[in-house]
Amino acid sequence: MAVRSTMARFPSDPREHEACGLPWGVTLTPFAGKDENGNPPVYGSGGDLLPRCENCWAYYNTYCDQDQWTWDCILCGTTNGLSTETIDRYSLSQSSPENMSSFIDLELPLDGSEEVQARPVYLAAVDLSASEEFLELTKSALLAALEALGPGSLFGLATFSHKIGLYDVQGPIPVVKNVFIPPESQGNLAMELEDVMPLFSFLAPVDTCKDRIASALETLRPTTSWERTTAAGQEGVLFGGRGFGVAMEALLNYLGSEYGNTYALARVFAFLSGPPDYGLGQLDTRRYGEQYASKGEDADRALLPEQTPFYKDLAAVAVQAGVCVDIFAVTNEYTDLASLKFLSIESGGSLFLYANTDDSTLPQDMYRMLSRPYAFNCVLRLRTSSEFKIGHSFGHFFPDPQYENVQHIICCDSFATYAYDFDFANDNGFSRHSTELPMLQIAFQYTVVVPPDELSASESNSTNRARYSLKRRLRIKTVRFGTASNINEIYDSVDPEVVLSILVHEVILTSLENGVREARISLHDWLVKLVTQYNDALKSAKSFATAHMDVSFSQCPQLQALPRIVFALLRNPLLRFHEEGVHPDYRIYLQCLFSALEASSLHRAVYPLLTSYATPDKQAYPRHSLSRAALITSGSPIFFLDAFTNLIVFYSSTADPSIPFPPPQDCLLRTTINKLKQERSITPKLSFIRGGQDDATAFENYLIEEQDVEGSGFTSVMGFVSFLDEINRDVVEYSTN
Repeated sequence: MAVRSTMARFPSDPREHEACGLPWGVTLTPFAGKDENGNPPVYGSGGDLLPRCENCWAYYNTYCDQDQWTWDCILCGTTNGLSTETIDRYSLSQSSPENMSSFIDLELPLDGSEEVQARPVYLAAVDLSASEEFLELTKSALLAALEALGPGSLFGLATFSHKIGLYDVQGPIPVVKNVFIPPESQGNLAMELEDVMPLFSFLAPVDTCKDRIASALETLRPTTSWERTTAAGQEGVLFGGRGFGVAMEALLNYLGSEYGNTYALARVFAFLSGPPDYGLGQLDTRRYGEQYASKGEDADRALLPEQTPFYKDLAAVAVQAGVCVDIFAVTNEYTDLASLKFLSIESGGSLFLYANTDDSTLPQDMYRMLSRPYAFNCVLRLRTSSEFKIGHSFGHFFPDPQYENVQHIICCDSFATYAYDFDFANDNGFSRHSTELPMLQIAFQYTVVVPPDELSASESNSTNRARYSLKRRLRIKTVRFGTASNINEIYDSVDPEVVLSILVHEVILTSLENGVREARISLHDWLVKLVTQYNDALKSAKSFATAHMDVSFSQCPQLQALPRIVFALLRNPLLRFHEEGVHPDYRIYLQCLFSALEASSLHRAVYPLLTSYATPDKQAYPRHSLSRAALITSGSPIFFLDAFTNLIVFYSSTADPSIPFPPPQDCLLRTTINKLKQERSITPKLSFIRGGQDDATAFENYLIEEQDVEGSGFTSVMGFVSFLDEINRDVVEYSTN
């Protein structure tokens, strides 16, 4: 569990928070195996015996004062009694985990309803109203998935178009049974899927049926227009044939009937080749196009909200059924991901978008996603000391309908990250004369599926040897922060990557509510205000002429990255305008990706890292600005650009022809690339470009500091230097008003 804050030293009161101009909050990666300092949790048992405050329900931890009979809650100050059982526990010579570390992971007992021999369930829902190329890519992805799934897993193969197909792969020959989807937008299936095929026939054990599943995948064929129009009963009239909404609703109900019995967690992989255009849940894609020009509507504002609550409501069904949905959209056609995204992100899944089948990393992403550990049926709760409180929470979760600041996460891997911002609970703030410091406690309750070979000898016997078992755990981390005695101390303790995370969540929220233009303006105005307040804190405005404002934070290293970060964010497709060629589905994809990334990964995605090499085995410079000037002045022959989703190796046109191209597999540069690829949550695309011979557009597009900043909503400016000049002018104007 890694926790990072926007500043290590918190503002002392609301006035100081307002005066510093910075967001105040944290990012949290709850299922990370180590904390932000690289330390693992202390493991133990007895999570149900851990004392809790009778006032705020915080957990006992190493920061609490304790005597023989009582302990004081570090969050609210309440004195609590210790039970006889706890007194005995703490009197033992061997320390308990909660007295050894502020970061602990404790086993919880499972109640009777949870004590099932769990078998992980995976279901693939494949779009057949697609091309041969789409299906070939999907087959490759599912074959990769089968290699990643462990023995004991259950797998189901379903298809959808104008009908839903269920595959029975447990016999010698794969058998598919179909049920037709009514074309009406309100029509339901004629019969339940359980009546079409019993679930135990549909879900096949991977360890014994892998070859048969692979054989079934080979039978997948695209539906023809003739099939669709015949099914609709009107020959010669081409109807849509992608009944995704009905299919997903039926499959969730199909699985949900066995939640807690056949499975503890089910994951559905939905493969889409275009928008749902048939039956219940169909989407009107006519809203994307030139109609905005004729109607005078703002496309950036109109295309971001969902057009129907159907998929958001379906996400609630998925959560209740314990099903996580991952959507893989392989299309450059407008698919309205703004409506579909809720089904994945609120159920704890991911949303992937691939523009074409040619260079798609879908098979690698499937294998990577299923190979890493994950937790499920998670409950996340943050508690703060009494002086401050949580303002907003951001991330891919389902908020608890009853309890504030409690989030439910169906599926959570070691990369999934959430963000929170804080407000003061009152005007008093933190006392400057008290020894009590701001405290934050995160409680993360989760379940993992433990394979038979990881069970202890006492847990393993002949009846469960081939089955998986559940383990319920409680992970707790308690963090103490300092308070700043002045604003300069706040500035000196800033983590710019965490500031970026909070900013990205805020601009996404603003764009969804008020449009992209308003989000851009709010981000620009935030930087102007920060520069103004920073200069006020340094009293620069009194020491120098206002035209010489310090817009680059030259006196504060911790803030110096922020202007470049804001500049790059304004240049990112996340905040560029529809008329600049940003596809609305790609913008939604970036929203979903960026809002789940850990802070360092997000920084890399927004502002790529450019390094140079003298040879493939020798690094020249660890960091360059994103400009052509960096290429010229460094004199290096090889440049490596890491943009998180894209890795580009660029050979200068002046590079010595004797330098091997591409870099050999055993060189330092390749080792660096392979390490980065292994550490990524998604598979980055790797490209090699020779300057003067290959098309270098893909590389040059990232050199944003010397390019026009178009469509900013402000005066068109040139590059980063001119951007700073504009910020300077706006700061002067802001200061004089």
